[in-house]
Amino acid sequence: MKEPGRKIYADNNATTPVDPRVKEAIIPHLEDKYGNPSSLHEKGKEAREAVEKARSRVASMLNARDEEIVFTSCATESNNFAIKGTAFARKDVGKHIITTEVEHDCVLNSCKWLEERGFEVTYLEVDEEGIISADKLKEALRGETILVSVMAANNEIGSLQPIKKMAEIVHNESNAYFHTDAAQVPGKMPIDVKDMGVDMATISGHKMYAPKGVGALWINEGLDVGPLLHGGGHEDGRRSGTENVPYIVGFGKACKIAEEECEEDKQKLQKMQDKTINELEERIDKIKLNGPRDLDKRLPGNVNFSFHGVEGESLVLRLDERGIHTSTGSACASDELEASHVLKAIGLGPELAHSSLRIGYGRFNEMEDVDKIVKAVEEEVENLRSITSVR
Repeated sequence: MKEPGRKIYADNNATTPVDPRVKEAIIPHLEDKYGNPSSLHEKGKEAREAVEKARSRVASMLNARDEEIVFTSCATESNNFAIKGTAFARKDVGKHIITTEVEHDCVLNSCKWLEERGFEVTYLEVDEEGIISADKLKEALRGETILVSVMAANNEIGSLQPIKKMAEIVHNESNAYFHTDAAQVPGKMPIDVKDMGVDMATISGHKMYAPKGVGALWINEGLDVGPLLHGGGHEDGRRSGTENVPYIVGFGKACKIAEEECEEDKQKLQKMQDKTINELEERIDKIKLNGPRDLDKRLPGNVNFSFHGVEGESLVLRLDERGIHTSTGSACASDELEASHVLKAIGLGPELAHSSLRIGYGRFNEMEDVDKIVKAVEEEVENLRSITSVR
């Protein structure tokens, strides 16, 4: 039976609700401000100005230059753009790429696709917290390495990689570009691409309270990265296709909000995260925290536990019946029966890998949600264990 009262959405690592302020910014561009940004008339100029204002907002949040921002449809497109665009633009320099075992599927599958076309890819292992060893990265670099792609924050277990340190190693030891999938970061913690020392960074609208269907790739000035889409030469020839003006405007607004409210959101998310971890461990035995325990190494708001003797999917469905929305593994692979590749990479066996629950807090959660979630998880874990006779 569903419990009465407000439903609790705690799957913000999968997607976020659209912030009402973002929605308000979008609506005029679905109504009267409908021009094509490439048109020379008044409506077109109005749309172009809106796109460029949004570009400035994205750039400001990243501490980048406006002309370095390329709008895309999503993080998947941005990651494909960075990886494949670099691979084919620099294939005469070398054909070796380095990434990690815990990347999003869009990165891993792009790399596998390139392997089928003559490129060589090294997949770095992670430790039990899901973090890359800088020494292993250094050992993997070669003269023919053209690209290193490492996600800033893991979408499943929240591991924060030492991006700044790794980018420094890559640039000191090779001529490779350094790309980071930073889709999970904005709206939860500050992001400064110049301080990080990276060459390219991916961000996504729907992970930071903008709609699904818009994202961006930041490309540092002077990099040789070929386009994936060919057509009318939009986005300075780097991404053809008429710009999605309403969503780009919303994305820009979301970036402005994230820049202004980041520290407040971060502290709130970490308090909810810390309380959830502590209380679940106090109340439930035979559980394992997946990802770093140190909150300075973990994405704010992310909690991931495995429960011995409990099937993660069953736990998610029981919580859903109580009006609490969580997930198990990655949402992009939620219809797959195979255990999460991230959980396997950190050393979990099949039983624990299939027993995970991911809680992802966001801007619109409150501390009272933590109490309800912890209580519900405790009760449903006990109920499921009673069925399987696990104590």
